[in-house]
Amino acid sequence: MKVSGFTFCRNIIRYDYPVVASIRSILPIVDEFIVNVGRCEDGTLELIQSIGDPKIRVIESVWDETLRRGGLIYSQQTNIALAACTGDWAFYLQADEVIHEDDLPCILKAMQDNLGKTEVLGLLFRYLHFVGDYWSINPWHYHRAVRVVRNNGQLESCGDAVGFSRKADGRYLQSGPSQWLASSHARVFHYGWVKNRQTMLAKRREQLKVYYGDLPSERQTKILLQEDQDLDLENYLILKDFHGAHPKMMRSRVENAARLAPRRNRWLNWRFYREIARRGFRG
Repeated sequence: MKVSGFTFCRNIIRYDYPVVASIRSILPIVDEFIVNVGRCEDGTLELIQSIGDPKIRVIESVWDETLRRGGLIYSQQTNIALAACTGDWAFYLQADEVIHEDDLPCILKAMQDNLGKTEVLGLLFRYLHFVGDYWSINPWHYHRAVRVVRNNGQLESCGDAVGFSRKADGRYLQSGPSQWLASSHARVFHYGWVKNRQTMLAKRREQLKVYYGDLPSERQTKILLQEDQDLDLENYLILKDFHGAHPKMMRSRVENAARLAPRRNRWLNWRFYREIARRGFRG
């Protein structure tokens, strides 16, 4: 069994993505790692090259600005990296996603156990979405996503690269028959919302262009740039506490970080119950 890892990235340093930790977190169980680096001037390419692992193969690309609608540029860039994978399985991690070293054996076992089951097209992972700091989880974000796909040339990243679909009919894997998917029994630690305020707002401005083009509407601008979205103190106060261990690749970041703000027990906060009424209890 051969396993490929793959990702895409651009302006990683500017927007403070933990891409080195992300890549290194699965290097022990992949035979190659394809990194599609978009042209930029913040040193992203040099950062990837500095990892210095022979498994890493870099592809350089130029983003197609005509795809800056609905986040489609993300799936297009993901598919460039996927097309270069040569393994039986292709393990996708975005630049702000890290795998815990304790989960590597069960991921490897899941790939081995399902290799001969051709009906299984992907492996599902459970998500931990950190928001504001490394001790706070938003339980209302999506809980599962496919991050390992069978590399048979019949699957592709779709939409804004959250998931995968079949090329033949466009069917989304997570909406298909249950036999298409198996559990990896592993977690993805997602750190996309753990940034300082200035960096987070800069990232949102970039996302405006990726999702809405160069001339987003006033409403769209408010949606992505309002400072109270996801990171406001009221929402932070009802997030779930994380008491577990982070992946070892993230430990230096965690040890040098601080909590965003003090937080009491969320069960004593009336806003928590308002959110449960609005979106249900998700953990």
